[in-house]
Parts: sequence; structure tokens; C-alpha cells
Amino acid sequence: MTLPLIVYRSLRQHALSTLVTAASIALACGLLLTVWMVRVQTQSAFVDTTTAFDAVLGARGSKLQLVLNAIFNLEASPGNVSAADYQAIKRHPAVKTAIPIAVGDNYFGWRIVGTVPELFTGVQYARGKSYALVSGGRLFDPEKREAVVGAFVARRLALKVGDTFKPYHGLAFNPNEQHDDVYTVVGLLAPTNTPADRVIWIPIEGVQTMAGHDPAAATQVSAVLVQFRAPAAGMMLDVKYNRQGDRLTLAYPVGSIIADLFSKIGWLDQVLAIVAYLVALVAGASVLASIYASMNARRRDIAILRSLGARRCTVFGAVIAEAAVIGTLGAVAGLAVYVGLFGGVAGVIRAQTGVALDVVHWHPVVVLCPLGMIALGALGGVVPAWKAYRTPVAENLAPSS
Repeated sequence: MTLPLIVYRSLRQHALSTLVTAASIALACGLLLTVWMVRVQTQSAFVDTTTAFDAVLGARGSKLQLVLNAIFNLEASPGNVSAADYQAIKRHPAVKTAIPIAVGDNYFGWRIVGTVPELFTGVQYARGKSYALVSGGRLFDPEKREAVVGAFVARRLALKVGDTFKPYHGLAFNPNEQHDDVYTVVGLLAPTNTPADRVIWIPIEGVQTMAGHDPAAATQVSAVLVQFRAPAAGMMLDVKYNRQGDRLTLAYPVGSIIADLFSKIGWLDQVLAIVAYLVALVAGASVLASIYASMNARRRDIAILRSLGARRCTVFGAVIAEAAVIGTLGAVAGLAVYVGLFGGVAGVIRAQTGVALDVVHWHPVVVLCPLGMIALGALGGVVPAWKAYRTPVAENLAPSS
């Protein structure tokens, strides 16, 4: 029990420096975990969200803009698709499902999307997961002014079945752009942790024929969400629309387009990771500096220990153990920092995209990072430990004048 006692007394004697050093390690650990887990989960969540559809057909333009607009409800529509083009791809023998959507309105900033009931009854929003309504609700009638509200919007606006509202024109809220059309909430979607939670869904005819909209666009749609019967169909239609045609764009494959997006913004992850690594290095250096600075005051204590029979290896091990304990305290506190930081970032991501991240999601880095911080703390104690190892006994036993 000699070694643990030595470590305990040393930590208690230098409590303030121990807490400050452990706090720096906690910050580094929490920051590293947050950066890593947000990157891993965000990319996985965005890719999983696109698994419901193979492609998006829209006006000629950016494939990424089409995907962000039609699936993630983040961008403006690049243009419209004619009714004839929608019917053509819907009836194509290689197409399993074609779901039209129409955008252009909002309710207090929350996007209103027009679509057909088949989006909720014939499509799984993720592998093995289908849309569901909370008790007491139903899907909208395509021929009536009715709405189904996503879980996140319903909670934020306190909407419930039976409530009515008037949409506002445009994707950004402007109190002077309110429509006269009155819609009734007939259903609330159960939470899906996808962008669908941030949307108010109405019949597509409602968006097309809403007062104040261009009458020429009464039969047009903003985009078509497409499922193929076989992967080969995607390549065939890609040639038809993107290479041979010049009016429409087929965003295919959707998953690759989102992966390209993350590859383009990967530099941001790298910058954050570099910052986190630098904080970790500073934390390791602070362990070294904290213990090393106290070595002059500890020389007499070390000499007394040696005179009482403590070996050099025991003294060396005591300093290393002290540094490791500081690293352990920091690593444990770092998990709490991670929960706080991750929770804040996840809240922002969900509010902006509808994609939910899980703070308890398992990944090896949740264990490896704290272990790494403990090892870093122990490494920071090597230099002070070596100094303690070499402390001469006779010179430091004499009382100081």
C-alpha cells in the first residue's frame, strides 16, 4: 500500500494544480470525442437517410442541390418538372416508385411540402422502418386542405390534430406573405429522426393550386423521388437524362452524392481534429509542467523516502502513477464534457436538418480516447519521474537553511 499512499498524499498536497491539469485533459478528451463522434454519426445518418430512394429527378442543375432540396429540405428548388416528365418516369418499366413533391411555402419558417399519401404508405424512410402516425390521426385526403405534421415541427409549434393554419408564401417566413387558404391538421407523424420530422406535409395539389402561385405551374412538381427495380435502371436513366438530355437532371446515386458532399467539407473535420490534438498535447505538457515544477519542493520528501528504504523504482513509479491518476481524472471528466458538447451540437444539427445523433452510440473511440488521455498523462510524468529517480539522498536530507 506504500505506492498508493504516496500518490494520494502527493495529489492532496498539490490539489489545485491537479484539478487544473485534469481539467485541461478533460477538455481535450471531450473535444476529441465530440469531433470524432459527430463526424462519424453525421455522415452515417445522412447516408442512411438517402436509402429510401435511389435517385431524384428535377430541373437541370446541381445534383447536390436536388438531393438537399428533395430529401433533406435544405435547399431551394432549382426549377420545376412538367407533369408529362413526371408521368413518363412514373410509368417507366424500370421504375418501382415515383413520388412527386412540390415546395414553395412555409409556416413560421417551417417548410411545407406537397406530396402524395404513397410517400407514407408505400415507402420505408430507412431500412426496415416505415412511417407511422401517433394515435388519433390519419393521413391527409389528397382532395382536401389537410395536413400531416412532422414530429419536430408539431412539438415546436405545439400543433395537434384539429388545429388550423394558413401557409406563408416562400421558403423564408414573411408575415406579409400569408395565403388565404386554411389547412386542418389531421395527423401527426411519429418521430423518425429524419428530415421528415421538420416538415408540414399537405396534398401536392394544395401547393400547385394555392392562391398566389403561378397558374402556369399548376400541374408541375418540384422534384420526383425515385426507386428503381434494379441498379441497372439507374445507369440507363442516368444516360437518358444527364448525358443525352438537356432539360432535366437525375441525381443518381443519391448516397454517392452525399458522400461527395462530406468529402468536400472534410477539411473542416480535419481542422477541428487538429485543434483537438493540439489541446491534447497542451494537456500532456501541462501534466509534465505541473509535476516537474513541484519536484524542487519534493526533493527532501523523496530523499526521506529513499532513506526509509524506498527504491529508486518505487519513487519513479510513484510519479508515473500520479501522472496517470491525473490523466484518469481528466479522462473521466472528459466523458462528461463530451456528453455536454455532443448534446449541444446534436441539438443544432437536429434543429437544422432533422437528423438525430445519439450520444450513447457505441464506437471504439469512446474507449480508446480516454485510454489515450490516460496514457498521455502517464507519458507527461516520465521526465519528472526521471528527475525523482536521480534525486541524490545525502544532499537533500540536510535541513534547508
